[in-house]
Amino acid sequence: MISAKALCKRYAGVTAVDQISFEVTKGQIVGFLGPNGAGKTTTMRMLTCFLPPSSGTVKVAGFDVLEQPLQVKKRIGYLPETPPIYPEMETVEYLKFVGKLKGLRGGDLQKRVDYVCERCAVADVRKRLLGKLSKGYRQRVGLAQAIIHNPDVLVLDEPTAGLDPKQINETRDLIKSLAGDHTIILSTHILPEVEQTCEHVIIINQGKLVATDSVRNLQARARGAESVLIEVGGRNGSLEAPIVQSKLEQVAGVSRVLCKQQVDSRAFFEVESQKGKLVRGDLARAVVAAGWDLNELRPAAMSLEEIFLQLTGSEASTDGAPESEKVPAKESRG
Repeated sequence: MISAKALCKRYAGVTAVDQISFEVTKGQIVGFLGPNGAGKTTTMRMLTCFLPPSSGTVKVAGFDVLEQPLQVKKRIGYLPETPPIYPEMETVEYLKFVGKLKGLRGGDLQKRVDYVCERCAVADVRKRLLGKLSKGYRQRVGLAQAIIHNPDVLVLDEPTAGLDPKQINETRDLIKSLAGDHTIILSTHILPEVEQTCEHVIIINQGKLVATDSVRNLQARARGAESVLIEVGGRNGSLEAPIVQSKLEQVAGVSRVLCKQQVDSRAFFEVESQKGKLVRGDLARAVVAAGWDLNELRPAAMSLEEIFLQLTGSEASTDGAPESEKVPAKESRG
């Protein structure tokens, strides 16, 4: 559905996006990540025909953004970081205006306006001036205008910025429900949100592509060695965590054992293996042979935030603040 090859954008000697290539298949929700100034916004603007690439190609639904921009725009819904609304217009008036720009007319236009009002939970402010709406409502109106023409592709830049926790959950559920019918590229600073919403991620740093894979595969690659969480219980109502830890450390192939917590007669450990060693079976046998209860044994997944930091060497931002508020003037180019 989206294909970028050797995509570049240069500004007066500054390379904001440097030879990045990626593919997004139909129906996927893809998280687009990178530190401030990495080139995310510039890339999304090229995808949506707001900026021309300096070199390389981008195709959306088979149409080239340089050679067939009108065909691309018909198939894309775009929610920039700041929703493109007119404060002097009413919600329904604005949505009809956008729908007409997208080629909708008559009964089809009214049906789509009614649909997006319900889908994005703005039906109760249909007659309100956009300038009088809260940040949360303006964000949802922005999402409504992005999907009003039922596009093949949605490009969402910080769609939950400024929303309260309830609104974030509602927006996240809405985005997930749109998958399948729409291909979605989602840029956000809230990394746990990407873990819960996206099945695939693209990470760029200093304009270069550093990773493109599923979240699960990235976790496996970043670990390099097996890491498991294990819960051990005492059969007689008591358990000494240091003794259990020592026993686990003696298992062949174990490189580190960390006691995470002890609650009454239960102790929780994170065990890391040496690279290339699988230790789960030996750990289980060691616990049972020592006369303890093996309550749980499961792989420990790296968080997306840990992976992000490892790949970019930068501070992960998880407060959800809009990119333009946190980046110096240079970010307007990237």
